[in-house]
Amino acid sequence: MSETITLARPYARAVFRLAREQDRLADWSQTLALLGAIVADPLMQATIDSPRLSRAEVAQLVIDVAGEGLDEYGRNLVRLLAEKGRLPLLPDIAALYERLRAEAEGTIAAEVVTAQPLSEEQLATLAERLQSRLGKVVQLHQRVDESLLGGAIIRAGDLVIDGSLKTRLEKLASALTR
Repeated sequence: MSETITLARPYARAVFRLAREQDRLADWSQTLALLGAIVADPLMQATIDSPRLSRAEVAQLVIDVAGEGLDEYGRNLVRLLAEKGRLPLLPDIAALYERLRAEAEGTIAAEVVTAQPLSEEQLATLAERLQSRLGKVVQLHQRVDESLLGGAIIRAGDLVIDGSLKTRLEKLASALTR
């Protein structure tokens, strides 16, 4: 995985520079998300890897599937990546682009995973506390995972706070078996 991130990084940076120059950061987020979803599809992956199609044909297929979701810049990106055999990098390019965008906008995406849904008030309080700790505007997303039993896991960039009951019980069990 780290190899694909390394390969994807220059493309993500180039797209980010272009998006900033065009003042179209949000538009490029949508474009890259669409392209990433297209090439992540198992059927499309098999088609991309097929020796029966030329790289130009694969590029045109991706462009056709994307339809009106691509402007000329997006189509050029697809053609370039296909020519270089780098279309499978699109999900990684999209993820790296989103990191660059968030950094430039002073935001960070955070996820809270809980056993039960949190109330709007609890989410707002958590987002506020994360913002003060991280010094960035937090875009908080919630996911429910009943296997946690209780507590929460919070992920924001490189920060991971695991206060789940499941993890505490696993640590206790491990300590008892030593």
